[in-house]
Amino acid sequence: MEIKPHWSPDADYSSCPFFIRRMDTVGFIKPAEAPLAQLPLVGFIYITSGEVLVDVDGTPFLCQPGQILLIPQRHPFIIRYYRNAIGYAGGFAPTILPDSKPLRYLSVPLLQGFWFDEGAFIAELFNMLASSFEKGDSAFVEKGLDLLLSRVKPNLPAAIPAAVSSFLESIFNPERMPGTIASYAEEANISENYLSRLVKKSTGRSVGAWIDIVRIQRAKRLLSSTNLSIIDIAASVGIEDQSYFSRLFKKETGITPSAFRKKMQG
Repeated sequence: MEIKPHWSPDADYSSCPFFIRRMDTVGFIKPAEAPLAQLPLVGFIYITSGEVLVDVDGTPFLCQPGQILLIPQRHPFIIRYYRNAIGYAGGFAPTILPDSKPLRYLSVPLLQGFWFDEGAFIAELFNMLASSFEKGDSAFVEKGLDLLLSRVKPNLPAAIPAAVSSFLESIFNPERMPGTIASYAEEANISENYLSRLVKKSTGRSVGAWIDIVRIQRAKRLLSSTNLSIIDIAASVGIEDQSYFSRLFKKETGITPSAFRKKMQG
């Protein structure tokens, strides 16, 4: 079953102290931007495989395997990108935590990784939380959530360097055409090589790979919502060679631009 990695903007969570659901976007095609969300709860995303890029208050957070992202209540956020993301998403009311817990007063997003044996334990704990929530076992949910949150450290440093965060924010800006490595390095006031090393080390992908991801994401949106020709869509995302665009699109999605349009508009 394909499950979108975002919250419905029409759902009412005001009377819900806790909820969790399983997330699986393997094979799911994202033709457009996910809706902007703003929860009355502390939101969370935990990834066991794949990745999700979440923009919170204009700052991007790349959530990868073994990482949890906590989003303060009433802070606007949006899913900018995901790729084969499997994990869990949900939220909890801060009021269910004791006054002594720092997370009760979370005011900025928090991204934390759990590695090795701890990561395996956290993944299983999330699985048990989801199963207990589905069965209505509130007793375990309360204890499991307390155990989970006791492993989160609010004062950990940011996981992504400022230059990489700025790069991701710039490249996913819907008002801008994807640029070149040189243009992003100039914006960050660092060398191309240094930006490339930072981005690769922090995200596991090169600057060029992120540029291609954004181009394909925007091409999907145009293919599904307009009647522009393939060559015009290629040009609008910064690729003048239609043949190269078609090869890149098929490499990233598994199908040609024409087949994607037929699937989305059919």
